Amino acid sequence: MEHIVIIGNGIAGITAARHIRKLSDKKITIVSAETDHFFSRTALMYVYMGHMRWRDIEPYESWFWEKNRLELKNAYVETVDTNNKTLYFKKGGSLTYDKLIIATGSVTNTFGWEGLELNGVQGLVSKQDLEKLEKNAPNNKECPRAVIIGGGLIGVEMAEMLRTRNIEVTMLVRENAFWTNVLPKSEAEMLSRHIISHGVDLRHNSELDKIIGDKDGNVKSVITKSGEEIPCSVVGITTGVKPQISFLKNSKIETDRGVLVNRKLETNIEDVYAIGDCAQQREPIGNRPPIEAVWYTGRMMGEALAQTICGKPFEYNPGNWFNSAKFFDIEYQTYGWVFSESRKKNYEGQFHWKCKSDLRCVTISYNENSNEFLGINTFGIRMEQEVFDKWLNEKRSVDYVIQNLKQANFDPEFFKKYEKEIQTAYAGQSITI
Repeated sequence: MEHIVIIGNGIAGITAARHIRKLSDKKITIVSAETDHFFSRTALMYVYMGHMRWRDIEPYESWFWEKNRLELKNAYVETVDTNNKTLYFKKGGSLTYDKLIIATGSVTNTFGWEGLELNGVQGLVSKQDLEKLEKNAPNNKECPRAVIIGGGLIGVEMAEMLRTRNIEVTMLVRENAFWTNVLPKSEAEMLSRHIISHGVDLRHNSELDKIIGDKDGNVKSVITKSGEEIPCSVVGITTGVKPQISFLKNSKIETDRGVLVNRKLETNIEDVYAIGDCAQQREPIGNRPPIEAVWYTGRMMGEALAQTICGKPFEYNPGNWFNSAKFFDIEYQTYGWVFSESRKKNYEGQFHWKCKSDLRCVTISYNENSNEFLGINTFGIRMEQEVFDKWLNEKRSVDYVIQNLKQANFDPEFFKKYEKEIQTAYAGQSITI
């Protein structure tokens, strides 16, 4: 019986396992050193905040794995011998495979700062990271202040988590507004104001120089590049993530920033594949980055690869870009492409509307030459992904999208609707920002 081994039990690896099982009777082994069972990584923050328990973020019951003949092995893979199709584990032992799927996800990205080895310095990617945060920042008496380096989705999650325990938070963001490398400036500035309104000491144009420890090896402060010293007990490193592929450095599997794959998610080695955050497309798909550290793309890669593994060669095709997140009280959705000022295409126009509450806004991107709708960002207003996906595929005009926004509204019945205000603003001042 063919043996499929999957390294990693995140959304990509588990989705591949589930769909391979649906399509075949192959032997499947899932190897992970993080946890015994798959859990919802996006829900980690709610455990720390007390909204959920550990067992609440496990989507499947404990009997699911045995019933579906998915063997679980808790181990850290140290080396991969592709000549002999064998994995060797850090604590001893080995495992052979017929086909190997690498789905090891991401680790925190760091930039060689002094003091990274100190107790209290950590990222927020894994279950172990959350356990560290519980230990390092149990309450505001044990951790009166934390400093978060960097912004983005993980940074704002960590800030919200710490604030629920009344821990003072300082965020160092090198840009002049929050997440300006991704968002148009008006949206980034709105998020900055919102984060500050939740008691976060958000420092723009500020960068870390080094982290200072005490005589016992614990964090006591950070020094910024401007020379300011900020006392703290915890330093959260949220300057992005990178593929977790260090165990492949002596293998014959080709890597760059991630494991290099083609559209079928095949590596340069026969019978070895890579999916999820650790996979890097040799040729990027459209405007998408070659590495996509996004939950839904990991799921789609797992589904696509299962077809290939089971004899139906299938290319990964994620379709139109979309994503969602939450910044304290403001929900964010994006469909298609709305670029920041630094990345905006020369043909891209943008219409921006913001509610007087400073809690809701919409930015719509379009081609100034053809008037074609290119993408939309919404903050504080829920929209239907399927509707925008359809409009993007149909190459609808921006005028059509504005006039038909009501079709895409997903807010519950008693939520205030803003389509008329948006339409009026568009009719009166279709502007490029």
